[in-house]
Amino acid sequence: MEDLKIGRRFFLKSGGAAAAVAGGTVIPIHNANAAAPAAQATTALPYPKKAVGKAGGMPINQVVSFTYPDASSACYAIRMGSAVPGGVGPNGDIVAYSSYCTHMGCPVAYDGSTRTFKCGCHFSIFDPENLGQMVTGQATEDLPRIKLEYDAKTDSVHAVGVDGLIYGRQSNIL
Repeated sequence: MEDLKIGRRFFLKSGGAAAAVAGGTVIPIHNANAAAPAAQATTALPYPKKAVGKAGGMPINQVVSFTYPDASSACYAIRMGSAVPGGVGPNGDIVAYSSYCTHMGCPVAYDGSTRTFKCGCHFSIFDPENLGQMVTGQATEDLPRIKLEYDAKTDSVHAVGVDGLIYGRQSNIL
């Protein structure tokens, strides 16, 4: 029997063509049998409704401390004195945020002279007049905003949810 000699160029062309044909047939078959994407599911967490205080009794530009959504999550409500995005109350000026910095969970403090939250650990600064936006520092996310509702009949402000993830948690509801 005579030895069949195949040149390198012929071998590579043939092998490449065979791989292309095999890949072209396998991929469509695989995709045809792939599961259809599931409908986007959302989960509504059962946030409690908790009283924060009376809007008229909140001092302007000073924090009111409370806990939400549970006793281990400290928060601050502030009556800014003029309407702000996300604000509630008769003037749309009451907002609330988690007191834990989004960088490493250190407590933030409200500075009334600059009207910002400041983290003493790594010097992040957050703007409560702009939805808790991170202004500067090590944090990469805004402060979690506590969603508030205002009842004009009773002049009451209630916490009803959290927009953002409170530091150190996989879920805001434990």
